Amino acid sequence: MVNSENIWKFLEEVADPEIPVLSIIDLGVVLDVVVNEEKCLITITPTYSGCPAMKHIENQIVELLSIKGISNVEVKQVLSPAWTTDWISESGRRKLLEYGIAPPVDEIDKSILFGDDPKVNCPKCGSASTRMISLFGSTACKAQYQCKDCLEPFDYFKCLK
Repeated sequence: MVNSENIWKFLEEVADPEIPVLSIIDLGVVLDVVVNEEKCLITITPTYSGCPAMKHIENQIVELLSIKGISNVEVKQVLSPAWTTDWISESGRRKLLEYGIAPPVDEIDKSILFGDDPKVNCPKCGSASTRMISLFGSTACKAQYQCKDCLEPFDYFKCLK
């Protein structure tokens, strides 16, 4: 019998298309799963408004659940509540770090207001001596940093609250 608990487990197999080491569960974009006799309704939210990956994620969900034998699936996208980096799981934060992306620090990026970059440790060597190169990295949700010790560039997943 299919229930919401099964669906949550299945959704751990859906990778984020921009950061494939993360599942959509790790990322925290799945807000709700409701299963009844008629259909399975999955509610997701983008990491930011206009995220181009959402249609792909929706298609991946429907495809995966179809493979699992669940055919009547509706994926609903909502903008409220707004996604926050607080929703990234501890496992997701660890996976980001192992992949070479610094996970969000628990502070809001105020660099625009005060000129201070968030204090981000290098995911390669662990050094706290880093600097922001660009507020925008490979995707809108990341910034580009460089370690002052090992000199390696790296992405930082911006903190959004």
